[in-house]
Amino acid sequence: MNLHFLAAETPSAGNPILNISVFIAFIVVTMTIVTMAAKKPQKSAGDFYTGGASFSGTQNGLAIAGDYLSAASFLGIVGAIALTGYDGFLYSIGFFVAWLLALLLVAEPLRNTGKFTMADVLSFRLRQRPVRVAAAFSTLGVTLFYLIAQMAGAGALVSVLLDIHEKAGQALVVAIVGVVMIAYVLIGGMKGTTIVQMIKAVLLCGGVVIMTVIIFISVKGNFSQLLQEAVDSHGGNTAILEPGLKYGVDAVQRLDFISLGLSLALGVAGLPHVLMRFYTVPTAREARKSVTWAIVLIGGFYLLTLFLGYAAAAWVGPETIKASPGGANAAAPLLALELAGPIFMALISAVAFATVLAVVAGLAITASASVAHDLYHSVIRNGESTEEEQVRVSRMTVVVIGIVAIVLGILAMEQNVAFLVSLAFCVAASANVPTILFSLYWKKFNTTGAVASLSVGLVSALLLIFFSPAVSGSETAMVSGADWAWFPLTNPGLVSIPLGFLAGIVGTFIGKPDNLDELQAEMEVRSLTGVGVEAPVDH
Repeated sequence: MNLHFLAAETPSAGNPILNISVFIAFIVVTMTIVTMAAKKPQKSAGDFYTGGASFSGTQNGLAIAGDYLSAASFLGIVGAIALTGYDGFLYSIGFFVAWLLALLLVAEPLRNTGKFTMADVLSFRLRQRPVRVAAAFSTLGVTLFYLIAQMAGAGALVSVLLDIHEKAGQALVVAIVGVVMIAYVLIGGMKGTTIVQMIKAVLLCGGVVIMTVIIFISVKGNFSQLLQEAVDSHGGNTAILEPGLKYGVDAVQRLDFISLGLSLALGVAGLPHVLMRFYTVPTAREARKSVTWAIVLIGGFYLLTLFLGYAAAAWVGPETIKASPGGANAAAPLLALELAGPIFMALISAVAFATVLAVVAGLAITASASVAHDLYHSVIRNGESTEEEQVRVSRMTVVVIGIVAIVLGILAMEQNVAFLVSLAFCVAASANVPTILFSLYWKKFNTTGAVASLSVGLVSALLLIFFSPAVSGSETAMVSGADWAWFPLTNPGLVSIPLGFLAGIVGTFIGKPDNLDELQAEMEVRSLTGVGVEAPVDH
């Protein structure tokens, strides 16, 4: 039974007019939903940041999956598996294991001790101003890297659908995505964004299931046949079925793999936009329920990426993928075209585009909340600003963040989005995770330690990324034709994550105790039981 529509030699993307028509329809529908969700004025910070904590566990579970299953999860991982086989699937494993670690270590304690942002937790028993400033900059660093990945994914996706090979055209696509994202957040806030994420999660998981079913029908349930076809498309190279095709060539690449694994495993526990989702439910019980739904959706999704990746390798082919606009990021939409023709490709790609919009909207809200709540309200205005002022500052921040993300996304258009997200995970694991874990579980931890771990983790990760082959000095670098790389690893987590933990320990022993024992005891009770969650904390 032959269900393939695309000859392996051509990277054609079907009918561009059909593709863009489906895209526009998706944008119109989702924007209408966002507008309807925003009919009630969002004057309070709680309405704008957390949707008034009005979502059920099931709804929030869908939204968490929608937030977490980004362009990296669909476009990047399918492309990585199609080109590097087993080593590409390591991204799926890492992202899922990281999610479980985040749930076990920080999710519920964070929800019980925070209100709007990650900095609420970090500053609970420490001195507010220095910790909130450091946490805000760390949040912005992580958010920007994640936004770059989503923008690059959107540029690749639309470029494939419209068959745009010129960089100027791809840059225009990234700019349009940024403008639409800004509109989503300004109009809908967290409530509108959450609804879009719920819809997108259902559509994305449903689309992946349909693609997998078509694949299994095509090979008559024989997965071994699919793997053999993937090997044949790689010129008979069985290395795509074994570890080491990408990360096993030499000692540096093996260290790079360890560094990547460490970043992926620890990174989610420090991603502000994922952790912020736990503030959108009214009770800890609903938070746990949302976690159950998220695990089912996220785990099932990452398992199915294995079938999609090898199917793309077998039936689209590595050369066709590499020749397409967006490179590896084009594997998933080209596979949809191969499986069921141009209409199906347009629908799957529109769902992927909705994925990008939903995730970047969530990221923008997280960044704006950090600037407005942590910097403006708590530091600049000493906690005396009105909620209307905070929302106004948040909206201004969304515009600025959107513009910066557009510029950086254009620079990173040629990069695999799964790889770009791994850099965001590295920054989060280096700066945020040590500070969060120490704040929750180490009684002696103090303000000096918190500022040190946040600052050293953030700066070391950003500097090492800047001087790595990911930015310059390689064929796939963000800045082509330049070479200032001296750090050998593309992911610096192996160095920057231990530095973040070490800085927190050294800073704690060097700095003076905060002498806030009552707040330490209150935080311990709150984090473990949820008692007193609604009580505001001012010190």
